[in-house]
Amino acid sequence: MKKIFALLAVISAPGMVHAAAFQNGSFESGSLSNTGTFDTLYAGSTAITGWTVTGGNIDYIGGLWQAADGSRSLDMVGNSLGSIAQTFDTTAGAQYKVDFALSSNIAGGLSQKILRVVAGNEFDDYTYLPTGLNANNNMLWAENSFTFTADAATTMLSFQAINGLCCYGAALDNVRVTQIAAPVPEPETYAMMLAGLGLLGYMGRRRRHRAAA
Repeated sequence: MKKIFALLAVISAPGMVHAAAFQNGSFESGSLSNTGTFDTLYAGSTAITGWTVTGGNIDYIGGLWQAADGSRSLDMVGNSLGSIAQTFDTTAGAQYKVDFALSSNIAGGLSQKILRVVAGNEFDDYTYLPTGLNANNNMLWAENSFTFTADAATTMLSFQAINGLCCYGAALDNVRVTQIAAPVPEPETYAMMLAGLGLLGYMGRRRRHRAAA
């Protein structure tokens, strides 16, 4: 009986406890020495809370330009094409949406910027084309969204610069992750749940019969 109750508790639980929830999507928490401008962070850096620079380098922006949320953001190209990643808890089979704000470091001109978003085995590329209206005090951030289905108990979310001249890349800010669909139980899980419920019903009937006797 204890095993059946344990199984039913797992099946009926609305969600698992997340020991490492997604964090710091606006990059507000982190070690930034040049708060008025930016720090260049190289591969291996964990200066931004929850994130790791996984390739090339990026610029961690302080007050250089207008952030989409809060006061900090990223230029995904420092001296070379950069990438960042964060691993967080997910539920296998559940669907998630990643919302983020995208702009461009227009100091390098009005060229189109491409940013790749990767989660598990899924990815998509997003483009931003600045106009003559873009400025450091008017970044014209564009909202984008990416969806993926988790295939494990943890997922690595990565943002990767695909193009951009030295020091002038895609600008990234305000990353949010939301679960939008629960996993669909496997047929075997349904069968085990029904069997457990059936056994509970049978035990209940036996107790009522004994009480009546």
